[in-house]
Formats: sequence, C-alpha cells, structure tokens
Amino acid sequence: MALPTAARSFPLGDLRLGVASAPTQIEGGDRANSWFDWASLPGRIADGTSPVVATDHWERWPQDTALLADLGIGIYRMGLEWARIEPRPGQFDEGAIEHYRQELSALRDAGITPLVTLHHFTNPSWFEAMGAWTHDLAVDIWLRFVRLAVSEFGDLVSEWATINEPNVYATMGYLFGLFPPGRRNAFGDLRTVLRHMAIAHCKAYRIIHELQPGPDTKVGFAHHLRVFDPLNPRNPAHRALTATNRYLFQGALTDAMLGGSFDKALGGQPADVDPGRYYDYIGINYYSRTAVSGIADGRFPASPVSDLDWEIYPQGLVQVADEVTQRHPGPIWVTENGTADASDAFRSRFIHDHLAAMVASGLPFERYYHWCFVDNWEWAEGETARFGLVALDNATQERTVRDSGRFYGELIAAGGVTEELYAAHVAHQKYPVR
Repeated sequence: MALPTAARSFPLGDLRLGVASAPTQIEGGDRANSWFDWASLPGRIADGTSPVVATDHWERWPQDTALLADLGIGIYRMGLEWARIEPRPGQFDEGAIEHYRQELSALRDAGITPLVTLHHFTNPSWFEAMGAWTHDLAVDIWLRFVRLAVSEFGDLVSEWATINEPNVYATMGYLFGLFPPGRRNAFGDLRTVLRHMAIAHCKAYRIIHELQPGPDTKVGFAHHLRVFDPLNPRNPAHRALTATNRYLFQGALTDAMLGGSFDKALGGQPADVDPGRYYDYIGINYYSRTAVSGIADGRFPASPVSDLDWEIYPQGLVQVADEVTQRHPGPIWVTENGTADASDAFRSRFIHDHLAAMVASGLPFERYYHWCFVDNWEWAEGETARFGLVALDNATQERTVRDSGRFYGELIAAGGVTEELYAAHVAHQKYPVR
C-alpha cells in the first residue's frame, strides 16, 4: 500500500497508548524458571547478568503502578510468571496467585486496564526439563495453567494474550541456539514447537471464551512480524529467499494461529483444531526489517539504527499490519514496539514516527503498547539494552523518567502530538546511521 507522508503533529483519535512488559524481565526473585537456569550457564548472557534481580518489580510493583498512573498510562500489558504460579507440576502457589491479584486490583483501581500474557518465553524449570514445547503432552500441560489463570484472575482481567512471539521463541531456541534450550538447526523440533504453540493458542482461545463468556473478553496473541526485503533486489536468490523466509518465519504461523489453518510446513491440519477465527484483535510486535541474503537476519547498509544495530523502519509497521489484516481482518493492537537507546537521543522521534505512520495509514489501529516502561533485563542482552521510557539504575533500583517518558505522558494528555510537543521533544533528534 502507498504510505501517506507522516505529519509533524497529529491527533491520536481513538488510538490508546500504553506500555508492555514481561514477568521474567522485570520481577526478579524467581529461580525456578528456564531463563534463570539459562543465565546461570557461562557465556549465555552478554553481560553475565541474571533475571534474579531485573527491576525488582515483584517487590516494587506499588511504586511502578503509581508511576504508570502519574504518566497517564491507561493500558498496560503484563504477564504472569508460570513458574511462580505452578512451581511443581499440578501444584499451584496460593501466595503467588494472591500477589498477582493484589497487583491487578491496584492497576484497575488506578484506572489502568491490564492485558495479561500467559506465556512470554519462559517455562517452569520442570517443564523445560521434560522437553518443554517439544513434549507430546505440552499443549495439555500448558492449558491446565491457562484454565487456572482464567479461573483465578478472570474477575480482574478480560483481555488476554495467550503466547508471546512463538516464532522468536522457536527460532532462537531451536535454530540459532541463543535462547534456551540452546539447540542449533534442530529443524524437526522447531516445527514441533511451532505446531504445538499454534494448537495451544487455538485451544486456549476457545477455553478462555468458554470460561469467560461475554463481549468484554478479548483474546489474541503477540505475533512478531518483520518486513523481509531482498538485500539485492536484482539477485534472484535473494528474492526467492525473501519469500521463503517470510513464509516460514511468520506467514504459516499467522494462518495457523489466527485462522486455525495448518499447512504442511506446520505438520498439516490437527484433528482437534478446525479452521476458523481464533482472535479478537491482531496483536503485532514490530521492531525492524530484515535484509535477506540467507537464513540469518541481515541489515541494509547506511540505515538508521538502534543501539542493537536494528534498522529503524517505521513504515514497516504499517506494511506488516496491512499484509496481515488483508488475510485476517480485525482491530490491530501493537502489543510491542520500541527501541534500544541508552542515551535517549532518538526514542521520542522513534515513538513519533511510528505513531505518525499508524495514524496516517487509515488501518484499524486501536492500541499501541510501547516496549518498555522501565529499563528491564533484555534476555540474552542482559542489562546492556536500554528500552525504557524510565531509566533504571541497576545498582540502586532508582527509577528516573527520561525525556521520552515525559514526551509519552504529555502526548497522552494532549491526545496527540502538538507542534509544541514536536518542537520540545522530537525536532532536535536524529537517528544514528550505520
């Protein structure tokens, strides 16, 4: 689709803005999960840190809730740490359940609507030890947790994201070996993981609606979508690999998890999942695009980039949203979008440019959850990647709102980007180019 020129100033209209988080990346304290185990192995995390501290949100959630409210955040994507709630198979921790109930109640009392993620990369250590999502019983085991979560929190939560980025979980863990369990080129297990996660989402969608009937219940999943373009458009191999990579990374999974339609790339149609609609919103996690010349991720030269050397490509968010909604129409929730910018030198421009592209597109964007609120523990990058609207001093746990955080709060209050906000926070910022 043709993209309109983004404006300097624009109203948000009905678009709601919030922030997103993941429990392992913020809570700290839990030692019974796959990522604590993984971080305990030498060389797995860029800076050698562990999620055992993170932002200490497990203890400091009242402070963080107050800060969310101070910035005018009205929607918040958070997760439940499966390992805390089910530390042993079939045994549920009442203390952890009560802890989450208190946090969810406080969010609602502050006028903040939670969108709750049920699986965000991390498994209980006992589940990981049995093969995690490769196990024949993986789907049934996780659905037991889903039923428990909806039963325990359904009076406080009506919006759910079943699984976060199943394609990233699978490829990083079973193709590139950078996430647990650290397998490389394990193509058979990779397909099994994707198939099981897609089946699990479809079944969870039905289960949640059965347990929580009514129009307020919204269920989807957070799908990592990228733009794939050939590094050299004149190279026929690059063009062919572009289509193949796009389909294998996200296309086949999109049709399975949104439409219940499984092709041979995912093992064919399951006997217990019928084609249909398995979403109430289209959840999109969008960060960058890939320049394709092989299987590994690539980047175009002389591009604007983040601290992680990811290309900054705002129009790509509209491109992937348009592509997915042509096949699966529905309201679009950007469940993650953000940038690593330790100096806060271009984050306000990043936010502005992505929101401007969304608003100008005419697509049915309803929500935008910025990644992230407070600098968190960024998986294999540890504490080195700074995504937060709020800066974190890891030694003292002190939180300091960045200029981008003030910009975000002010544009929420103003209902859009005004010329004054643009001049104060965006006009002077430029992206690094490498």
